[in-house]
Amino acid sequence: MSELHTPHAGDDRAKDDDVVSLLMRQHGDIRNLFDEVEATGGEERRNAFRRLVRLLAVHETAEEEVVHPFARRALPGGEQVVEDRLAEEKAAKETLAALDGMDTDDPTFMPRLLQLRKDVQEHARAEERYEFTHIRRSTDATNLAAMAKAIKAAEAMAPTRPHPGVESGAANMALGPVAALMDRTKDAVRRAMGKD
Repeated sequence: MSELHTPHAGDDRAKDDDVVSLLMRQHGDIRNLFDEVEATGGEERRNAFRRLVRLLAVHETAEEEVVHPFARRALPGGEQVVEDRLAEEKAAKETLAALDGMDTDDPTFMPRLLQLRKDVQEHARAEERYEFTHIRRSTDATNLAAMAKAIKAAEAMAPTRPHPGVESGAANMALGPVAALMDRTKDAVRRAMGKD
């Protein structure tokens, strides 16, 4: 039996010189990983879910560090657009952390995963509509490429699995391993952007 495998963004060696194209492709990878988790069981489901957790953590953290600051500054009404996205991301992180603590064969896992998928897809559509199209219109190719480079570098440096015990902040302590992965990704993004 061949194992399903959704590539990480960048596995196809695309140039990724446009942050919007990169993030849109990651949205597609996230959808594919949700499909893979739903279609499999046992160890295959656990492996697909681990890849989903990692990609969601890397993707959302990179958006928080790279995309949202730009959107706040450059987009009309950017402050409110970003606040709305952050509220959606907070709810998704909490659900993801709860799921990460469950066995993927638990009978309550799939209903919770399907709710997370619905929330993540709604969030992605809002990002595409209210942030991504405006970002491409609001800056030049050099800035689009620089933002993409920071996200790709963070993805390359992010751990493949969260490591308990390296969480920072009380809120992240409560969220556990998912938050630890997000913290480490945030550090990687900041290093990639020369902010550390």
